[in-house]
Amino acid sequence: MSLLYTDDPQKGDWQAVPALLRGLQDPDFFIDDDGQAFMFWGSSNRLPIRGEELDPQHRFLPKAPPVELFNRDEAKHGWERFGENHDDPKQSGFIEGAWLTKHDGTYYMQYAAPGTEWDTYGDGVYTAKSPLGPYMYAANNPISYKPGGFINGAGHGSTVVGPGGQYWHFSTMAIAVNYKYERRIGMFPTFFDRDGVMYADTSFGDYPHYAPSTPEKKGAFTGWMLLSYKKPVTASSHLGDFTPDRVTDEQVKTFWVAQDNGPGQWLEIDLETVGTIRAFQINYHDYKSNLYGRPKGVYEQYIVESSLDRKEWTILKDRSRDKIDTPNDYVELSKAVEGRYVRFRSLHVPTPYLAISDFRVFGNVAGNRPAAVTGVTVVREDDRRNALVTWAMQPASQGYNVRWGVAPDKLYSSWIVYGRNSVSIRSLNVDQKYYFAIEAFDMHGVGPQSGKIEAR
Repeated sequence: MSLLYTDDPQKGDWQAVPALLRGLQDPDFFIDDDGQAFMFWGSSNRLPIRGEELDPQHRFLPKAPPVELFNRDEAKHGWERFGENHDDPKQSGFIEGAWLTKHDGTYYMQYAAPGTEWDTYGDGVYTAKSPLGPYMYAANNPISYKPGGFINGAGHGSTVVGPGGQYWHFSTMAIAVNYKYERRIGMFPTFFDRDGVMYADTSFGDYPHYAPSTPEKKGAFTGWMLLSYKKPVTASSHLGDFTPDRVTDEQVKTFWVAQDNGPGQWLEIDLETVGTIRAFQINYHDYKSNLYGRPKGVYEQYIVESSLDRKEWTILKDRSRDKIDTPNDYVELSKAVEGRYVRFRSLHVPTPYLAISDFRVFGNVAGNRPAAVTGVTVVREDDRRNALVTWAMQPASQGYNVRWGVAPDKLYSSWIVYGRNSVSIRSLNVDQKYYFAIEAFDMHGVGPQSGKIEAR
């Protein structure tokens, strides 16, 4: 590998440092505010995260031998275990994706575990007062973790500062249908609390949030709910078992496939009640696409409409003339629209078949939000890395947002659960006390949190 440099980033006149960097996996190049330079790396189920100081005055050659910073400790850290929901006892997890952030004089060394392909892939952090340590494990790990909802993951991240000084954590989200490392990029607002605890806010991370272009909102949740979940769907056609009901099941790994890719294929969702529509998202799926990377000339065209009575239709978005690639197209309406029916008409896709994993409609429906969740219990198992959380079902609610953390005011981790009243959390740290709370949600909004449960 080689470092590139330039005197004019806008011109893009990049040149390579002559010295090659060898034997590095997932490298992270870091220049401190005092001009010191470092390289960190690691991607292994055996070797630790390592680092070395580089010499900026001599082509960034290493100044000293590498330093071993830390390795995984699966016996104490449940989230570092391999497998779906950390349930594979036969294989060791990977530690990878080093990324260093400096904030208020503290160095936050982030790393990923246990493996890219799993829904419970996440990022943890160690802190130190020097780039090369010694490093201390953070009690609230993993700090970036999104195991529930439409798309899962949030590991292998990079933390950057955006407009208004707001931090954002960019991480990978698993699809793993066509290939085990198939994934998308997620972005989550990231914070350092008054105690210096770092965390990425992934709560309702599949739902619309304010973007960096409105920095005063700090990435907050808009409060727009999912109107399309489990609602009736009709379609122009479907191929085999890839039925249209899959576009409202809130699972990125399932998908509808039309019989061909030609214009005239359509989907229609009945929201079953009139709602205020504020945004939608069309997530195309790469069914037998034979496309890799981002080849030139790839684009999608469609029209999305809404109606109150299925007679008169209002266009929400017309992409009939656009020639841009929109594989996960999120469209926020400039003005909210009242509607009950939402229709998608495909005009062009670059794939052999039209395939969509989910057609998601966001907004709100007038009415009361869910009541507070009751009957919450948390049982930590003999293996203290695991806890079973249960609660009383609310039949009218869409789902539940389970929150937990290391203090009553630090419930920084969350897990969205649909259609059931329990979840097995297997990402806990053995010696840590936790607090849990749950909130129900539906098309009307998010209900109040339950009382906080202490789980020692």
